[in-house]
Amino acid sequence: MGLTSEMKLAVPWGHIAAKLWGSQQGPPVLCLHGWLDNANSFDRLIPLLPKDFHYVAMDFGGHGLSSHYSPGLPYYQQNFVIEVQRVVAALKWNRFSIMGHSFGGIVGGMYSCTFPKMVDKLILLDTFPFALDYKESENLLTYKRRMIEHMLQIEASQKPQRVLSPEEMLQGFLKNNSHVGEECARLLLQRGTTQVATGLVLSRDRRISLPEHSIDFISRDLFVPFIRKLQAHVLLIKAMQGFYNVRRENDADKEALNLATDILKSVLKEWFQYTEVPGNHYVHMNQPQRVAGIIGSFLKSSTPNQL
Repeated sequence: MGLTSEMKLAVPWGHIAAKLWGSQQGPPVLCLHGWLDNANSFDRLIPLLPKDFHYVAMDFGGHGLSSHYSPGLPYYQQNFVIEVQRVVAALKWNRFSIMGHSFGGIVGGMYSCTFPKMVDKLILLDTFPFALDYKESENLLTYKRRMIEHMLQIEASQKPQRVLSPEEMLQGFLKNNSHVGEECARLLLQRGTTQVATGLVLSRDRRISLPEHSIDFISRDLFVPFIRKLQAHVLLIKAMQGFYNVRRENDADKEALNLATDILKSVLKEWFQYTEVPGNHYVHMNQPQRVAGIIGSFLKSSTPNQL
């Protein structure tokens, strides 16, 4: 299944870029990439998925080929949820599926609960439908403060962007993204860099910092009522060597995963499917064949009309 086309959708601050695969008459699937990634995240997976669906992979604002937010505007999770609604409205979709990796799954989960009648299936690739903070609530204001301080610091800085050779850019990317193989790194950099006279610069917005600064963490008390809003079947594919916590220093703690999956099972019952696969956080890029069959079967499975 070849790439059908590139698309740019007008938004008040510029445009949102997206890649399209398959016939536009097929059931639609919106693909949401992870933090600092871009729509090329799905280049190796989508050709392995059922051909009779219509896949749209968007670049979040400030990522890939999408416009940066206007000066002074921060990158908060809710903004990305609004971006999804802008894209869906522009495409005139009434009901569709979401496939989200990492941060894209968190955005997809929040969208699916905010607009429950819009989403029939939610596919989570090594992520949760929400960022669950079950024991560190006192840190949440600290993250918000750091995000504000970082944004103001970047805005005040006159420091020019670093220009690197293609090889320097690749090696730097691999050093900072240990879960990404070289072939996949080249794919992400293809859409995530801009050619200038003396080399390459990263094209993403420099105001984007750590995801924990922008994510809307929710408490254990909110997790259950939020999940109850879902009217979608949920597939969670957990990479065995993937990440377990947005805050990497807590990554050995699997309590959040166990708590989230227990809640999803108890609330959604047969509407929730959990599968573990060997691989790391980018298994959908590094070894897409390990997840493609699971996703394809899930997309083709029939669903009741409503919970």
